[in-house]
Amino acid sequence: MSDTLDMVDKILADLKNVGGVMACAAASRDGLLIRSLMQNEKYVESLAAMSATMLGAAETATTHVEMGIPTRVIVESDNGKLIVTGAGPKALLILLANKNSGLGLILLELDKSAQKLKEILT
Repeated sequence: MSDTLDMVDKILADLKNVGGVMACAAASRDGLLIRSLMQNEKYVESLAAMSATMLGAAETATTHVEMGIPTRVIVESDNGKLIVTGAGPKALLILLANKNSGLGLILLELDKSAQKLKEILT
């Protein structure tokens, strides 16, 4: 189990090193926190739960209107961006980005990280 957590920590550390990324976390699909790299850990467990709910709601909504399963949910606010993406059937990745950061490289690296997380948890 510690080897798996070490691999999750490495995925998160690599993701956090991408320009514009402020914080990131891995959670189960039901919103339980697996690991995180966040400066303010105070709200990380509730963020994991709410992020899982948002992604689940988006999946339900898009499936209902026959658009398929969404790749990710992006929430933009005055102070930054929250991105939640699925990482297989068991997990999801949560990322917080600066408000002025471009999403091209961030989304590319987030997708790679989600694939890695899916592989180690499957």
